[in-house]
Amino acid sequence: FLQRLATLAAKAREEAWQSRQQLQAQQQEVAQLQEQLTSARQDGERWASALQRAQREALEREATRGAEQARQQELIRDMKGRLLELLREKDALWQKTEGIDTPMPSPVPHDAGLCARCRKDFHLLSRRYNCRLCQGKVCHACSVDMGKQGRCCLLCYQQRHPQAT
Repeated sequence: FLQRLATLAAKAREEAWQSRQQLQAQQQEVAQLQEQLTSARQDGERWASALQRAQREALEREATRGAEQARQQELIRDMKGRLLELLREKDALWQKTEGIDTPMPSPVPHDAGLCARCRKDFHLLSRRYNCRLCQGKVCHACSVDMGKQGRCCLLCYQQRHPQAT
């Protein structure tokens, strides 16, 4: 009976020793997993911080872009207003000079190398356009683009569209 008890005790000691070994192995594994978890949390915090920083920078860029777009739209609006002002001034000056007795310019021959309005020479950088209404030869500055209808001189355009001036 004692021998059996001794073998059972030895067996129990062996099982206890194996259980301790397993417990130590599991504790080491838990420690490693805790280290990995801590590292993963730190990585997650770094990524979250980087994401927040990137989102903040994107919002700042968007706000800057929106402000710049608003400034550009305001500049365009101001330029259009100034253009209308200049057109009105030009029209007022043109109307003032209408009453002055000036000799009527003789019609410019169609083959002449001068603009019928401003008398500038046509050359490589100054293109010649045919007015679709009076058939005069005019430069880019003295003509208006009427879309699909082509270009016409300023005088014909003003006569046809008096509300534009």
